[in-house]
Amino acid sequence: MKKIQMVDLGGQYEGIKEQVNLAIAEVMETSAFINGPEVQTFQTQLEDYLSVKHVIPCANGTDALQIAMMGLGLQPGDEVITADFTFAATVEVIALLRLTPVLVDVDSDTFNIDIEAVKKAITPKTKAIVPVHLFGQCADMEALMALAKKHGLFVIEDNAQAIGADYTFKDGSTRKAGSIGHVAATSFFPSKNLGAYGDGGAIFTNDDNLAHTLRGIVNHGMYERYHHDVVGVNSRLDSIQAAVLRAKLPKLDGYCNARRDAARRYSAALQDQEHIIVPKTVNYCAELCDENICDTCNCHVFHQYTLRVTNGKRDALVKHLGENDIPCGVYYPIPLHRQKAYADDRYDEADFPVTNQLVKEVISLPMHTELDNEQIVFITKTVIEFVKGP
Repeated sequence: MKKIQMVDLGGQYEGIKEQVNLAIAEVMETSAFINGPEVQTFQTQLEDYLSVKHVIPCANGTDALQIAMMGLGLQPGDEVITADFTFAATVEVIALLRLTPVLVDVDSDTFNIDIEAVKKAITPKTKAIVPVHLFGQCADMEALMALAKKHGLFVIEDNAQAIGADYTFKDGSTRKAGSIGHVAATSFFPSKNLGAYGDGGAIFTNDDNLAHTLRGIVNHGMYERYHHDVVGVNSRLDSIQAAVLRAKLPKLDGYCNARRDAARRYSAALQDQEHIIVPKTVNYCAELCDENICDTCNCHVFHQYTLRVTNGKRDALVKHLGENDIPCGVYYPIPLHRQKAYADDRYDEADFPVTNQLVKEVISLPMHTELDNEQIVFITKTVIEFVKGP
């Protein structure tokens, strides 16, 4: 059995080496390293894939979130509601812009933002909601968009972990993650489902005026060289990263299918084990096809395959897996409301029962496009060996 890795970028590269090497060589030949033809072509191809009017490439996913908020004209003191159980970048940019982060609890099945918690958090100062499509599955966008419309709020999708996923509406129609809210941000960090070989990100929107503003912000506020019309930043996707992403984009659905296949095999082995809760697909498509992990749609693209260990022995399982040369991750060990940088007297522990439980229970198993059945069998047997005990 080959060595198990949390993410096997080297193995993935072997399957696309010719396309990637050729694309990078073309960039080197043209020397158009910033905003070159590869960036423009990738932008257009991603717009077509997502069925979204505007893709604005930028330097990384954190910048994408910040630029999206800048483009919406949010002002210091405006409240922005987001999930407590996620990576810090989401709340980081809110704080950097001197907006007021309002953290709320998440759903215990999907780990995504809890709609009822959002409703309770809305005040006259609320201006935006940032749902994070955590681990590869969309938040309940239909409910969130209805709530935002009722209160006149912006919805900014944090799509860093769910590019390629579909969201199914009650009427059976679908749209790609990142194409539903007023604006969305994504990351092309190498480990993402669509990952570059360095940093990269993008913003998506169907709003022509907002897109124009965003295109200026990413380039020092310029639409014409040395004419600075808006306050901007320096956040451009370089051409080499665009070339890599353009080589990978046609394979994205296949990558997502491979992840879903691995997830199905994990769940088939682990779903009946005591003290283990396997990931759940909770979407209208799940109701339509009556399966936990759908065979027929992209409702969950499994950026992570995340279990819950309910007997208080999660950390012991982490150790056990390590002793068997199986990498794993704990995403996330500390809720944002307890992080030193974002602690606030406004928060009451009683408002975060799900998040406070998840940080004690979650563990993510290896998940990438190169996992094979022998590895999955070994990983699941090792988990079962632990939960059953001696």
